[in-house]
Amino acid sequence: MSTLISRKKALELLEENLSNRNLIRHCLASEAVMRRLAEDRGEDQDIWGTTGLLHDLDYEKTADNPAKHGLVTAEMLEGQLPEESINAIKAHNYENNGIERVSNLDYLLAAGESITGLIVAVALVYPGKKLQPVKLKSVTKRMKMAAFARSVPRETIKDCSRAGYELNEFIRLSLEAMKGIASEIGL
Repeated sequence: MSTLISRKKALELLEENLSNRNLIRHCLASEAVMRRLAEDRGEDQDIWGTTGLLHDLDYEKTADNPAKHGLVTAEMLEGQLPEESINAIKAHNYENNGIERVSNLDYLLAAGESITGLIVAVALVYPGKKLQPVKLKSVTKRMKMAAFARSVPRETIKDCSRAGYELNEFIRLSLEAMKGIASEIGL
């Protein structure tokens, strides 16, 4: 099964709906992480990647009503993505909308989009503010520091275990994916 919406169209939707460049970069990083996880698991990289790319499509529209975040995106994309993707997009915001995470894709989208924030924060404390010198050990060390990038939900990242990943392996794959698109995300 392939993604119903093309990557080109998905990128156009991002540009039409999001004005914040850092948010678009976050979506690109989430796409890269999800593609890498799909590759690792033998899943459809286009479906998982597009799910990551579009998960925050409604973020600016729902900024004043976090309980709607993910639900509006699901409505916007109905019929353009597989149901598993629509469910994962809704469930990635479980903390605000109450949509339970049940599938591996649900857990990995939530963990994957969350780990991008921690990895970016680690890169930004390096002198060159680049991803290439960032090591797994640096990310795992800062994962344990609650005061570092305090808005990054550590428990959501740790939920990668619900989809069968050991934390260090999950972080390694995510870091590898983001390093692969470092220039696209300005790092």
